[in-house]
Amino acid sequence: MASNADFVQYIADQCSGAGEIMTKKMFGDYGVYCNGMIFGLICDDHLYLKPTEAARGLLRQEEMRPPYEGAKPYFYIDEVDDRDYLSMLVRETCKALQVAKKTKR
Repeated sequence: MASNADFVQYIADQCSGAGEIMTKKMFGDYGVYCNGMIFGLICDDHLYLKPTEAARGLLRQEEMRPPYEGAKPYFYIDEVDDRDYLSMLVRETCKALQVAKKTKR
């Protein structure tokens, strides 16, 4: 089941405090980007964040789920109505992903 476009836009709006949020359709669902960096997925009207230690320490409830069959587990984010919380999670996730990217080089 693909995600509803209204839900995708809602998530983009909710995360917008972290930076420029874009969504791109991928395989029937969506990749979610902040300032050009992919940080999560929206699959079947659910938000998933790439797992980082930075975000793990901020999660109100940690739950790992694969966003689709055969995928690695991501943080499943059930609380999508708290804009400040989502923006903080996205901001810290992206910082951690940027550091990891630089470290790999």
